[in-house]
Amino acid sequence: MKIQSDETEIRGRWKMVGLKVEEDANARRIQALIGGYLKQIARDESGWTTLYVDPSDQRFWELTYPEPDSHGGGPPMLRCLSENEVKEKYGEAAAKTTG
Repeated sequence: MKIQSDETEIRGRWKMVGLKVEEDANARRIQALIGGYLKQIARDESGWTTLYVDPSDQRFWELTYPEPDSHGGGPPMLRCLSENEVKEKYGEAAAKTTG
């Protein structure tokens, strides 16, 4: 499972099915990507934001949970970051960690 070259954001959603919350296809895809495809290279101090690199094209991807009012921060989101954004947030060393 790869990320397409034109993708810059993958946003998961949760939906209620009866009394149960279920992840949508994007949320399941994010879990698969971070579980076995993307390479983790850094975490922020809070532990809620994680930086990954795509081994096939060396793009940086940040995993966040952008719905702070939801349980556990809500569904996951992967967003592509530029090298400058990575340097700013995670430092020079993280931006040089590829492949």
